[in-house]
Order: sequence, then C-alpha cells, then structure tokens
Amino acid sequence: MKSLYKPVVFVLCFLPAGYIFYAVFLALNGENILGPDPPLTLALLSGEWTIRMLVLTLALTPIRYLFNAPVVWRYRRMIGLYAFFYATLHLLVFLWFLLQWRWTDIGSEIVERPFITIGFGAYVLLIPLALTSFNYAQRKLGRNWKRIHRAIYVISILAVLHVVWIVRSSYGDSVLYGGLVILFLGYRLLRHYSPRVKRFTFRPPPSRVARS
Repeated sequence: MKSLYKPVVFVLCFLPAGYIFYAVFLALNGENILGPDPPLTLALLSGEWTIRMLVLTLALTPIRYLFNAPVVWRYRRMIGLYAFFYATLHLLVFLWFLLQWRWTDIGSEIVERPFITIGFGAYVLLIPLALTSFNYAQRKLGRNWKRIHRAIYVISILAVLHVVWIVRSSYGDSVLYGGLVILFLGYRLLRHYSPRVKRFTFRPPPSRVARS
C-alpha cells in the first residue's frame, strides 16, 4: 500500500499544473475559461501554487517531529521540486503572456519593480536547491548540502514579500502564508535552542481498552 503513496502525492501536486496547461491550450484555441484577464489569472494561479508548495515543504519538518511521522520525509524532495516547477511556470507566464518575450525589457522590469526583483531573487535561489536535490549531489556535497538547502528559509520569506507586494488590495493570503512561514520557521528555531521542544511529540491519549 505504501508504494502507492508517492504516485498519489505526485498526481495531487500535478493537478493544478494540469488545469493551467488545459486553460492555456483552450486559450490558444480561442476558448477562455480564465476570466477577463487570462494572463493575470495564470500568473496568480502559478504563483499561488508555488508558495503553497514552499509552505508545504516547510511544514514537513514539524509534522515529522511533532507527530513522530518520519514517513513524510519521503515526499520532501518531490514537493520541493514541485515548488521549483511551479515557480518556473510562474516565470514562464510572466515572460510569455505578460512580457511577451521582450528580452530588452526584462532587465528594466527586474530592476524597476521591487516585487519582480524579490520574486526573481527567490527563483534564482531555488535553482541550486533543485539542481542538488538528488542523492548523488547530497553524497558529493556532504555537510554543505544542508547549508545550501537552508536557503529555503530565505526563499519562503522572499516569496511572502512577493505576494504582499503584488496583492495590495487584499492581504488575506499574505497573512495566511506569512503566518505559516513564521510558524514553521519559528518551530525550527525553538527546536534548535530548546531541548524540551526538541523532545516534545504529540501522543494520543490511551484508549479505554488499553486502560482496562
């Protein structure tokens, strides 16, 4: 049964991308299911799923230790690579539909718009994480592998700032994602510095059958 979990997680993570590809296919064939501003909708969708995957990646460590569930670490690499995948989709949507491949404007857009600067910086930091996410790279890098992959903390903060800067009219999503990032990073700090937090695990109360 456990062998089925990874394909299920893989498919579930891919479903939003499947919808995005389907919507783009329809749009290229003259059918619009994305509302009055399809490029903006695609940018928001791909961006939202990027930060969701980042938050989910951060959540795996607290879940693993608080609930004594080492099994979730089997999916860390997959979900982390999906975060990079959705970030790449987000960048492609920006270059294709919003910038229309005007290469001469890319540099000025990155420099002149702070939210693009922050988002592009987060993407650049994601690249080495994706390239070194495999076992071979982990063996070759040794202790440096963990140092490189701690960049996920900075990337997550930059992603939240990117969202805050874009969605100025409604900060609900920004507060949600920012709160989760602070919560999961805060747990790591507490676990590092507090032996009590490091030892703590949620344990279900004993059943009545066991007590009798």
